[in-house]
Amino acid sequence: MGAAFVLIKTHPGRERDVYVALDNLDAVLEVHVLYGEHDLIVRVGSDNPKELAQILMNTFRTIDGIRDTETLITVDY
Repeated sequence: MGAAFVLIKTHPGRERDVYVALDNLDAVLEVHVLYGEHDLIVRVGSDNPKELAQILMNTFRTIDGIRDTETLITVDY
């Protein structure tokens, strides 16, 4: 399975809205609230690399309240 971790910064006061929107996506395996530079961390997974790219590049960009993301794509070792 392909996976990525996404660090998310939200617009002020929108953390809960973004959390709920992400938690409702099938490809999102985990969502956690963070304290510090980023507001949320999300683990996304897909068996299809193109689907994973679609989610990261398009779906996340449509979620209102996301200000900035940093994506860390995992690889098998």
